[in-house]
Amino acid sequence: MAFDGLILNSIVNELQILINGKVNRIFEPNNDEIILNIYSNGKTYNLNININANAYRINLTKNLKPNPYSAPNFCMLLRKYLINSKVSRIYTNGLERICFIDFECYNEMNDKIIRTLIVELMGRYSNIMLVNDKLYIIDALKRHDLQDLSDTSRSIMPARKYIYPKNDKIDFLSLNLNDFLEISLNKDIHVIDTLISNTFIGISKLFVQSTVDKLKISNTVNKENLKEVYEYIYKILEYKNTYCDNYKNSYSLFLYQGNDIAEHKKDDNYKEKNCLQINKFIDDFYYLKSCEELYKSYKNNILKIINLTLDKITKKIDNINAKIESCNDLDKYKIYGELLIANIYRINTLNITDNFVTLENYYDNNNLIKIPINNNLSTSQNAEKYFKKYSKLKNTLEIVNVQKKDALKELDYIESLIYAIGNADTYDALDNIYEEISESILFNDHIKNTNSKKSKEISSLDNYLRLNIDGYTVLVGKNNKQNDYLTTKLANDNDYWFHAKDIPGSHVILRNNGDMPKLDILEKCASLAAYYSKAKFSSNVPVDYTLIKYVKKPNSSVPGYVIYTNQKTLYVQPSSGL
Repeated sequence: MAFDGLILNSIVNELQILINGKVNRIFEPNNDEIILNIYSNGKTYNLNININANAYRINLTKNLKPNPYSAPNFCMLLRKYLINSKVSRIYTNGLERICFIDFECYNEMNDKIIRTLIVELMGRYSNIMLVNDKLYIIDALKRHDLQDLSDTSRSIMPARKYIYPKNDKIDFLSLNLNDFLEISLNKDIHVIDTLISNTFIGISKLFVQSTVDKLKISNTVNKENLKEVYEYIYKILEYKNTYCDNYKNSYSLFLYQGNDIAEHKKDDNYKEKNCLQINKFIDDFYYLKSCEELYKSYKNNILKIINLTLDKITKKIDNINAKIESCNDLDKYKIYGELLIANIYRINTLNITDNFVTLENYYDNNNLIKIPINNNLSTSQNAEKYFKKYSKLKNTLEIVNVQKKDALKELDYIESLIYAIGNADTYDALDNIYEEISESILFNDHIKNTNSKKSKEISSLDNYLRLNIDGYTVLVGKNNKQNDYLTTKLANDNDYWFHAKDIPGSHVILRNNGDMPKLDILEKCASLAAYYSKAKFSSNVPVDYTLIKYVKKPNSSVPGYVIYTNQKTLYVQPSSGL
């Protein structure tokens, strides 16, 4: 994780704007997060403290989350002890990932006292504790015995003395250059990033890697390289011309150097961007990360619902196929019955052994056929039994063929949803798909049926793609409900409708300007329909097109399903039209 002691040190330097600020409100949006609303120097700031193992941090935030209806216990305790208090000091313990926030408060006797909020940012051992002026714990967000880095148990419980976590690493701030070089060169580690991160407190491997890249030196341990890294770290600690930026899918601290500073100051918004830059960067980074994680989680949940339904439909089709296979002999039973009736007058004169009778099959050039019979029944009763069996299987076949046709339609609908999810690149797009499946009885076993508000439904339908191709307006649905809306509500009878042939995809509408579009316009729209389909990465894709007046939506059909006639087919290369 990139949130190391150097990042914390830089953030705390920026948080000095909160000194003398008044605590107005305190929230606990979830089990890992506390928000302090602080009014300072004429402005209101929201200090976010997060102890999630994968996103631990402290920073000012503008991205607030909804709060629970009833405040959790720790939140109520903080409100009791800190509301209306004044922030008197914010500091760290060297480069340890521990932040201390002192508050001037008043006790029951109206005496001014100091209470301290201790924020330990140590991965899965992160915690938030409120202690009194004698460092006794008032309470903690997580009460438990915490195993620190040296495997010594610390009791995090009310009324216990707060004990600093032990750390076997060396305090970088206590060393001069010679001490740093002596310690580093005596280690049996030959790469700088591993050496420094494993040896010194609060310096992450990712930061050292970014430093090596910024300085354009090798990662090999030698005196010159170590000296450059040491000096760079101390410049970072001076908090001059320091900024935070993306690095290797995470982030790191950097120094503006030489031309970097001049280029940075050319920006008209230099001062505004440089103010609280690290806090703002951390806030944006984790907000985007949480949005991405929320998007992925939502997408996976919807896919899970769809895949469970897909498994159910697949099993249903397998059962239907098994029933169809069991009906393969129905004509045989009809022939048995007819042959028995045709030979009813001579059955008793034939040689019947082992419950079989041998007759000439006039359906097969009078070749002999053995027909099983029940000797306890008459010939007509045996024939009637075969006719009943034939009739039953015939009725079964008719029913299961209809069931199979419906199941295959459901399967096509599921595939169209999977295609739509693959194309959904925002949370709102996924929300539209979830709204669609929540209204379908297909998913009742795996989702609660909810009725969406009309205003939300209209906004989701209006969010289709609109393009201009050589002066023509072209509309593209992003999901099945939008496809229905474009095709059955918005398009006119003389508009052109395009869809990739026999595969899931978007409905594409070419608005007719009153004249017959040229072939190249039709081909571009067909290429667009191929691009927004499951055949996006194929070549020479067949695309059907016809006038809207020839496109019909059957009653009670699933969203996105239509039938059409008078179509023509174009074979095109998929293209986004941009």
